[in-house]
Order: sequence, then structure tokens, then C-alpha cells
Amino acid sequence: MTKPALLALASFTATIGALPGLAQTATPAAHHGQSPVLPETPEQKARLAWFKDARLGLFIHWGLYAIPAGQWPGRENTNRGEWIMLQEKIPSAEYEKLAGQFNPVKFDAKAWVGLAKAAGMKYLVVTAKHHDGFCLYDSKLTDYDIVDATPFRRDPLRELAAACREAGIVFCIYYSLPDWHHPEFPARYSMRDFHGAPNPQADVGRYADYMHAQIRELLTNYGPVGIVWFDGGGSFANADRGQLLRGEDLRRMINTLQPAALINNRGGIPADYGTPEQRIPGFMTGNAFEVCMTLNRHWGYNRFDQEWKSPATVVRNIADIVSKGGNYLLNVGPTAEGVIPEESVRILREVGTWTSLNAEAIYGAGPTPFGDELGYEDATRKDGKTGRPLWVDRNAWRCTTQPGRLYFHLLEWPAGESFTLPAFSNRVKRAYLLADRARELSATPGANGVTIKLPSRAPAALAPVLCVEIEGEVKPATRNDRPDTGKDTAS
Repeated sequence: MTKPALLALASFTATIGALPGLAQTATPAAHHGQSPVLPETPEQKARLAWFKDARLGLFIHWGLYAIPAGQWPGRENTNRGEWIMLQEKIPSAEYEKLAGQFNPVKFDAKAWVGLAKAAGMKYLVVTAKHHDGFCLYDSKLTDYDIVDATPFRRDPLRELAAACREAGIVFCIYYSLPDWHHPEFPARYSMRDFHGAPNPQADVGRYADYMHAQIRELLTNYGPVGIVWFDGGGSFANADRGQLLRGEDLRRMINTLQPAALINNRGGIPADYGTPEQRIPGFMTGNAFEVCMTLNRHWGYNRFDQEWKSPATVVRNIADIVSKGGNYLLNVGPTAEGVIPEESVRILREVGTWTSLNAEAIYGAGPTPFGDELGYEDATRKDGKTGRPLWVDRNAWRCTTQPGRLYFHLLEWPAGESFTLPAFSNRVKRAYLLADRARELSATPGANGVTIKLPSRAPAALAPVLCVEIEGEVKPATRNDRPDTGKDTAS
């Protein structure tokens, strides 16, 4: 683990039990169904320190839906995942039978966590309970869990939490607000008014009691928890989920039991960070955020889905997200046997080679100081689904920062064996590629900025990173500034 990551983890563990409750003042939510994000006061920045240093996390969607693996028996559609119960309108009595078949004997918590570590992930978020209501841990509040209802009879969350602690990975939990199985969750609050066994007398207040008690279990039985990751699943449309589920009491309980735990913006209560899903914001958002994204097209395991993101795409996404001050939570969907798909493993290990080589440009790295260089929205072209202007990349690079250093992630190897830096007024002390640190590169000032002489070929297969050491804090140039490189360095 890198020094920034160790400091991040130390910051997280040291604050357990040390932080008071938070003031409930927040910026407005960006989208319907999302909670407002708390302003970054000095106290809030301290809470977020480990999260912003970590930058990369592994998301794991695993549950009974891994058994049908994309297609319900006798049905034609093969494009299903963790939502298969709703999408195929499967009654609870029928869906429950999957529990008797769930026996993931190949599950190995240390192997899962080892893969996260090899990929460069610093935290892990796992589905304690998804929308289908099945619990992936030993809950004393229901028998509809992996210990009581399956032949497996083990608690994978307990094993994952222990493996995370051993590996220095921050353990985090995902919890679904809607529950298509619990008799007290009203169908009218669910997406498409779906419930596997709708109860006309369902009482959302009694369901809130159940939910609070389960969150209490998760926060008291598994050691330190870094994030409580709520998910709404399209539920509570035109309804105040925070009020219905007693959000203020929920937040107070989380702050009391796990004072350092962060809360995402889907629980109906003031949140610590935002969660754009399957998309990267075009610009820096002004708030802490985490892009959650699938490695192929589905969150839960789908045996038909082979549309994998390439390692180059994942690396590009990392550079793009970190350059905007965000985190990247990348998902895998294990099989019903408890195995992370081979292609997921291959991609993550290749990405891990890049993250290891370029660690200082990722972990604890700050966002680009050249925000106006990122790109623009083209109002003449609209996204077919959202109607929003399409985002246009301005440059084939992204920049992240550390004190006295600029890191240019070269998403495409520049033509002409040179790279011209965006204008800034600081003196350049030294330039080199992180993949070839011993070789200093010449830096020549010009009318458009400093030009770095590059090798004829990229030194690494995925997005080489150019490190430019500078004097002082970077100051993007004004029209009248002329960059000063100091002495040239030999190529």
C-alpha cells in the first residue's frame, strides 16, 4: 500500500469514535431521489480525508440473482441482472426457492479482497441486502438470509470484513431502501409498484423499524465500516423517503455507532458525497463524489454479458474522474458459486499494474488546476436519452496534482514526440515519465507554453503519466504570463 493510502486508512481508523454529529445544512440535491450533500466545512473535510485519498473502490453485487444469471427459466429475455425479480414479475414464493440452491462453495473472501488490492482499490462496498430483500449476512431479524435460508450457512460479510482488515482495505456496506420481499414494505413506494407478495396492510413505519434494526446489526457486528451505501432502486417517487424512513434518526444512529462512516446521497438524509451512476461528470462538481460503474453492462452476474470495458477504458476513467476530484467505484458481479468472472479478474489485474506504477498520480492526488481545458458541452448535439448537450473532450490528457507536481495522464500518445503543457506561470524544475523516472525529459518554453520532448514510443501500454515538477503551487497563466522553465534538462 502506498504512503498516501496508509495515511488515509490511519485517518479513517483514528477517527472511529472521535467525531461528533454533523450540522444538517446541505447544498441542494442535483437529481430527484438524491439527498443533498453537506458543505465541506473543516469538520467535513476531516471526515472525507481517507475517502479522497483512497480514490478507487471495488463494488460487489452478489445475491440470489446470480443463480438465474441473466435469464429466468422459461423466459426469453437474457438481459437480466440483480433486478430480475421485478423485471420478470416473479412472486416471492417462487423467487424464495433460489435460496435453497444458493451454495457458493468456491467463495473465498481473501481472494476477493486480494483482487481488490491487486487492482489498486482501497475500499470495498458489498451488497448486504439488495432490492430483492435477501440478506447476504446473518441477520437476527429475518430467516431470509444466507445463513438461515441456504445450504451455505456461512456469513460472507463477516469473512470479507476480516479479510479487508487484514489487507488494509476499508470495508463498506450497501443497503437497499426498498424491499420486494418484506411484508411491511408497501408496493406503492416501489419502482413500478412491484412487490413479490404485496400486502394491502403494509406499514412503512414498521418497515422502517426493520430497516433501522438491520443497519444497527451491520454497524455493530462487523467492525469498522467506512461507508453506508444506500440505494433507492427507483423507489419513493413523489414521496419523502427521509421522512417515511425516519432519516434523521437513522443518521443519528450511524453517527453514534460508526462516527467516521460516510453516508452517500441516496438515503433521504444529508449526505457526505454524491453518486453519479454509469456516467462521469463533465466538470468538477464542487462536492465530493464517487462514480459507480459496471465493468460490463450489468451489476449482478449475467452469463450472457460479454461487453467488457477494456483496461484502457478503465484507466482512462480513473484519470478522468480523479482529475475532477472524484472517486471511482468499479463493480464486479460474482457467480452463484462465489467466483469473480475470469474476464473481470484479467481486466482488474491489468489495471492494477498501471495503478501500482502511477500510484502517486492517483492516491491522495488533487484535481486539475486547468479546469477550462477539460472540454465543453455542445449545445448543437443532444444525448438521445436525457436531452442534455453532449460532452466534448477538449484534450486527450487529464491532469492530477500533488504539492509541487503536475501529473499529465496521456490518454493518447502525442504525435511529433512532444507534448505542450497548458500555460502556467510556475518554473518547471524537472520532467519525466513515471514509467521511466531515471530519464529526464527536456522542457523548452514557447509562445504557447512549455514543450516536453518525449520518447518516440510510449513506455507503457496504458496511459503513461508525465510528471512535471514545479516551484510553488501551480498558477494557470494569464494572457500576459510567460512560463519560466529554468534550466533545460537533457533528454
